[in-house]
Amino acid sequence: MNAGDQARAVGDAVLYEGYLLYPYRASAGKNRVRWQWGVLVPPSYASAEIGEHASTRVECLLEPMAHTILRVKLRFLQAQTRLSPDTTWDEAVEHEIDFELPLADLPVETPFRVPGGEEREDALVRRRHELSGVLSARVDPLDGPFGGARLRLDLHNTTSWRSDGVREHALRHALLAAHLVLAVDTGHFLSMLDPPEWAKPAVEACRQERLWPVLIGDTARSTVLLASPIILYDNPSIAAESAGELFDGTEIDEILTLRTMTLTDEEKREARATDPRAAAIVDRVDTMPPELLDRLHGTVRYLRSVTGEPESETVTVGGVRVTAGSKVRLRPNLRGADAQDMFLAGLVATVRTVLSDVDGMTHVAVTLDDDPGADLQNTHGRFRYFSPDEIEPMEVAE
Repeated sequence: MNAGDQARAVGDAVLYEGYLLYPYRASAGKNRVRWQWGVLVPPSYASAEIGEHASTRVECLLEPMAHTILRVKLRFLQAQTRLSPDTTWDEAVEHEIDFELPLADLPVETPFRVPGGEEREDALVRRRHELSGVLSARVDPLDGPFGGARLRLDLHNTTSWRSDGVREHALRHALLAAHLVLAVDTGHFLSMLDPPEWAKPAVEACRQERLWPVLIGDTARSTVLLASPIILYDNPSIAAESAGELFDGTEIDEILTLRTMTLTDEEKREARATDPRAAAIVDRVDTMPPELLDRLHGTVRYLRSVTGEPESETVTVGGVRVTAGSKVRLRPNLRGADAQDMFLAGLVATVRTVLSDVDGMTHVAVTLDDDPGADLQNTHGRFRYFSPDEIEPMEVAE
């Protein structure tokens, strides 16, 4: 997957994060409060006191080349009210607006407009309100001998609407889940999470307002950057095991899928009638083969053999060589660890393997000796993971 496709996939997850929550029915209380991320309300409703804003800003660092062109893709949802004799429900219409901005032409302010409309089909009416906004961009060279520049983008909702103070109504004039995908044809963006040493003071001076810049395709520098309303790490990606959108990236696919399977036939009928995307979830879950559900269970990512040779995976702790089959006593470090680990302190475990993650951190995979299911867990690769400083070898160093 190239960086552009990756940015789109992650951006899609941002667009529809929380769009419709389990149990996927309009009657559910949590589906009556909609769109919590990246919401830019019309200026007449915006208020810092209630936490509603009409604008957002992102600043990032880049090392441009001569004649660099910045391409900005603005993505957001527009609320569309669906009125029928049975229910009223706000759907969403997805929009993309592209801007091509030569850095030499900055600063610029570029207005945009999204038309409203109404469609009727028998007793069903779908209605959208016109939206308008402005994207502003500027670039400033950084002080010092290393070059580079600070890029600033401001996005404003300028939609005219006489506020009645009702958030549900304001959302129909808002840019929903708004985010930006930035790309340069020459040069590259720098990581804001792990910048080079010379760029750290400039990163600290950058100001972010309701957007967060992350690299796509790399974790140090890239030609593509996502400005997300949700804080992400550099180079985010969608889990390969995910069978489709569940509209809640903070939950676990397996749990949501199993919960959806437990809905009654009547609840599923209501979910299908609520929204076409809800209907797609229910249909997918109803026809999901067991092997696809199994893929969602207990996936461990980014762990590899420490040595590259499984038979010799090893780590030295207190002068003692620890490898598969070694007996250790657990001494969990409870600062930042799973709180459940406090109940494992002092227990004896058998090391099953020693692994390393992409950051070079070592993880010791163990099963508990007093767990009657230890052999079964070992067969299925279900381990507990501890860092070397959380284990005490049962052997004595020579």
